[in-house]
Amino acid sequence: MSRFGDPTRPAVVALGGGHGLSASLSALRLMTDRITAVVTVADDGGSSGRLREEMGVLPPGDLRMALSALCDDSEWGRTWRDLLQHRFDTDGPLDRHSVGNLLIVALWELLGDTVEGLDLVGRLLGARGRVLPMASVPLRIEADVVTVAGVREVVRGQTEVAVTPHRIEQLRLHPVDPPACPQAVAAVLEADWVVLGPGSWYSSVLPHLLVPQLRTALLETSARIVVMLNLSPDDETAGMRTTDHLAVLLAHAPELPVHAVIADPAAVDDVGELADLCSATGSRLLVRQVRRGDQSAVHDPLRLAAALRDVVEDYLGDVGTRTGR
Repeated sequence: MSRFGDPTRPAVVALGGGHGLSASLSALRLMTDRITAVVTVADDGGSSGRLREEMGVLPPGDLRMALSALCDDSEWGRTWRDLLQHRFDTDGPLDRHSVGNLLIVALWELLGDTVEGLDLVGRLLGARGRVLPMASVPLRIEADVVTVAGVREVVRGQTEVAVTPHRIEQLRLHPVDPPACPQAVAAVLEADWVVLGPGSWYSSVLPHLLVPQLRTALLETSARIVVMLNLSPDDETAGMRTTDHLAVLLAHAPELPVHAVIADPAAVDDVGELADLCSATGSRLLVRQVRRGDQSAVHDPLRLAAALRDVVEDYLGDVGTRTGR
């Protein structure tokens, strides 16, 4: 077995950040250990934002969450996961800092290499896969929005974009041509499958399409691309319909060769319309319950893994009909 997984299992790259990426990784780890999480590095709030501002490092929070989602399901792995996620509660400067964020940044300082530091934390956790940043430098997200009064404004920073009540028209990154993490680009080009979403659509998912080298890799890879739609709208997508989410993604990357789209039936306002859009863009729609049984807007890892397995095995019909594609 190689350092990063069993070569007989599919190689999967999952792109995103935050809780959405954690959801896809929790499902993927039930299918394969050849997982590479490529993580957004634009966070400018909380512990990550403070470390980024003070030390000029990549914001470590979403990277930490991805590592925690891939940890080995043993007492050792769970203990280190809980330590990584632990936050201090004090009246001093350590308040709300995550232990994992501090550990990751400390390793970056000691080793002088971002990827090597993340790999070392992965080994400590017994992670079933690898976690990489999407870019080699911290990024800033900027969005053009339109208010309910029709006024055009600019919202700056991931934290502000994530909670904007206004309709987002366009997304940008600063710097506009950031260097992609070379290992992330290589992982996309070598993958069997690439998974986009779920997650905060504008602040976690779409930014991957705005890093030129990563975008090129997504357009050139022989991997099949799967889009996982969200279970419910969040602040930045309030008022958007399910079809709008996919349309916005395709508007940012019209050439993106999407193979399949996974959606939960309770989250789709018009299945026929979504199926038509998928068909028009050459992708297939898989409608499966992937949320928890209590109907909360939280993904169930087993159900999501089963849906992904159906995609991998080409069972994309509503009754499990093999497509033969």
